[in-house]
This record gives sequence, C-alpha cells and structure tokens, in this order.
Amino acid sequence: MNTRNKYIAPLMLLVVGLFCSTGPASYSPRQTPDKRGNIRIMFYNVENLFDTKNDSLTDDDEFLPESDKKWNGYRYREKIMHLFKIIAAVGEAQPPEIVCFAEIENKHVLDELIKNTPLEKYRYEIVHYDSPDSRGIDVGLIFRPDRIIQIASQSIRISFSDHPERKTRDILYFKALTKNSDTLHIFVNHWPSRRGGQYASNPFRLQVAQRLKSKTDSLLSLNPNANIIITGDFNDEPQDESLAAGLNAKSNTDSILCASLYNLSAMLYETCHCGTYRYRAQWNMLDQFIVSGNLLIDKKQLYTCADYLHIARFDFLLEEDQKYGGTRPYRTYQGPVYRGGFSDHLPVYLDLFE
Repeated sequence: MNTRNKYIAPLMLLVVGLFCSTGPASYSPRQTPDKRGNIRIMFYNVENLFDTKNDSLTDDDEFLPESDKKWNGYRYREKIMHLFKIIAAVGEAQPPEIVCFAEIENKHVLDELIKNTPLEKYRYEIVHYDSPDSRGIDVGLIFRPDRIIQIASQSIRISFSDHPERKTRDILYFKALTKNSDTLHIFVNHWPSRRGGQYASNPFRLQVAQRLKSKTDSLLSLNPNANIIITGDFNDEPQDESLAAGLNAKSNTDSILCASLYNLSAMLYETCHCGTYRYRAQWNMLDQFIVSGNLLIDKKQLYTCADYLHIARFDFLLEEDQKYGGTRPYRTYQGPVYRGGFSDHLPVYLDLFE
C-alpha cells in the first residue's frame, strides 16, 4: 500500500480531513488491531437456505422432502445450526453487529436462525424483502438493535431493458445509525450468475451495477461524506467490467476522494491471492466489500481499510479437494449428493472502528 503520502504536512492533512469532498486525501492504514472492531459486518452466501415447505409461487421443488435432494427437517435444522456456528466464530467474543446473507428463501429461515439458536439472546432484528427471483432466493440481513439503530430500508428492484421477462434478486438497502451516531448506508447484493457463460451473462451484471451506481451517486450528491458499504456475491471479480467500470469501484488507494468507491476486496486479493469461491482449481473473489472514500480517511471517527477485511477460512469450512488438490469450501450438496457441509462460498467480514 502507498505510504509516501505520510510526509504530507500535518496542516494539509487536517484541511483534507475537514473538506474531503474537494480533493484527494492520503490513505494511511493503521496497524491491524488485535481485537475486533466496534462494528463487524459479515456477508455470507449460504448456498440455498430453504425451508422444507412448498411455495407455490416459486420454483423451490429442488429443496423439498420428496425431491431428489431429500431436503428434510433434520438437514434444514442442521444447516441452521451450522450457520449459527459460523456467525459465532466470525464474531469471536461477540457476534457481528450486522450479518448479511445471499441465497435465503424467505424471512422465515432468518427467523429460525435468530430465535432457535443461541443467537436468540442477542435479539437480532431482520431486514428482508421478497424478490421476484424465479427460485425464490433473496438477500437479507440481521442486526443487533443494542448496537445498531435502523433508520430505513428499501428493496431496489432490478429490471433488464432488453430482457423484461428476466427476474433476479433485488438489492437490499439498509440505513442505520451506530452508537456514536454515525450514519451507515449498506447495500446487500447477489448479482446474476454466469450461467450461459461469463461473456453472455455479463450485460445483466453490468445493468445491476449501473442501477446500484445510480443509488450511490444520489447519496453522494446529497452528502459527499456519506459512509457507504456495498457487499454481496457479485458473480464477478473486482477487475471485471461490472465492478471496475459499471460501478466504478477503484482497486487502489493512491489517493482518496470521499465521493468515490473503493473495492477493499481487490486490495485484499493483491496481498493474499486468495478467494471466497473455488471453481475447479481456481479461487475466485466473488464475495466482496466496497466502501466510499470517506470511510478510508482516518479522522478518529468511523474508519476502516483493507487491513480490516477478512475471509473466514476456518478449518471446519474447508475440505480437501481430492480432484484438483488443495482445499475447497465444504458445501451442503455436491450435485444431488448431501455432504452435510456449510456452503460453496466462504464468508467475508469487515471491521469498522469509531
């Protein structure tokens, strides 16, 4: 990471800190702390967290007791407890203040998680909207009301101008206050898959990126110092067109503009060359955190940097890859075969410091 700007005169740094929207500021990451942040935000694509009931409005037949997968109450409860285990492990002494999800069927599965596991004592609240995805999978989040105060939420509907019949997951917008009264704007995403090939499916992800960009641009036009956090499974990597051009999420921090977006996952990849999803022998960084520049300016207020972004590579989330070597995520199903694992993705989490 660039450290040359540490020699900028202290007075100039003070001016930039106060008026960040008028020009670039230096990026000076703190030493990675031994303890977790004041706010820890986790994202996890949980790989098909369905209940066992038939929803006549969606195509959920694959995850029913009579299906080839034989998705039953025991397997469902085991997956819920697996999810609790991961959240507890990511949170360390305290579970994360905010946990964001992809591939959940409905609000009911989140209700089971926060009421029928030891998470119950933290009194998490749910933010969820049903989306028009044909399989009925949504994004959602839970948050701790003792640490986070909800202001507003919204489901951002996605439509494709050249394919109006195509349906996909909504983007979830969550606006909240921290205990120190900092405002957070969080966007949870699960962009269209690469089914049919990356090239053929790229226009769909690009349109979602542009829809999201219009929302962040609106926030930043009203307040260039807005604290924006974008997370999710983008089905693209940081250098791909949808993120680099469509969302214009920058992959370096040589200089910081508060009203620009920065992909912390791109910076993490530069140092660890790791990922969150494995296709054959290749790790891909599909699950990411992107933030507005204001969060990268150390003003002794709400702050983060790429050093505080982590991939949860716990041993229990991985298994030996006997075909390609190394390890891979320990997933729930391999095709129709029940493995009893966790997910085909690894969780990511970001610490904020106040």
